[in-house]
Amino acid sequence: MKSDAASSGQAQVKTQITGVLLDVVLSIPQSTEPASPTPKVRATELINKACRTTAGISGGAALVPGPLGLLTILPDMYAIWRVQSQLVADIAAVHGKLGALTKEQMIWCLFKHSAAHVAGDFVVQVGERYIVHPRSLQWMQKAVGFLGIKIAQRVLGKSLARYLPLLGAAAVARYAYMDTKKVGLAAEALFSKEIVFEPDPA
Repeated sequence: MKSDAASSGQAQVKTQITGVLLDVVLSIPQSTEPASPTPKVRATELINKACRTTAGISGGAALVPGPLGLLTILPDMYAIWRVQSQLVADIAAVHGKLGALTKEQMIWCLFKHSAAHVAGDFVVQVGERYIVHPRSLQWMQKAVGFLGIKIAQRVLGKSLARYLPLLGAAAVARYAYMDTKKVGLAAEALFSKEIVFEPDPA
C-alpha cells in the first residue's frame, strides 16, 4: 500500500514538473541585453548574477520547515528555471544571437549537464560548430516527459532538506548556484561558436 502511494506521489510530481518545464522551454524570454563587444566578459557577469539569484531563491525556500516546506519545491524550481532561461536568452543576446534562440537550444543549455543523452537529441557539437536539430512539439513533449521523471526522483530525494532547514538551505542553495553556473557555461559555449540549423524535417 505504501509503495502504491509512493508511486502515485511520484507520478503526480512528475506530471506537475513536466507541465512547468514545458512552459519554460516553449516560452523563449526576451532580453534587454545589447550585443556586446566583449561578450564573454558580459556573459560571466550575467552568470555570476544569476547564480546568486537562484541560490537566494532555493536557500530561502528551503528555510520553510517540514511538510509546509515541501509545498515550496515546485515554485522554487519554476522560479529557478525562469532565471536560468532568462540567463540563456541574455547570453544569446550579448553574442548577437537572440533572434536565433530556439526551444531546442534552450533544452540543451538547461539540461546538457544533467541529462546529456536527452540534450544531445537537440544540439550536437561538431568541431567548432554546433548543429541544431529541429524537433516537433510531440518529440519535445516526450523529451520533457523523460526529464520530468528524472527531476521528480531528484525532487523527492531533496525533500529531506525541508526537515533540516538550516543545513538543508545551505545545501540546496549551493546546488542551485552550481546548477545555474553550468547552464550559463553551456550557453556561453554554444553562442560563442557558429550555430548551424538542420532543415526542419516537417
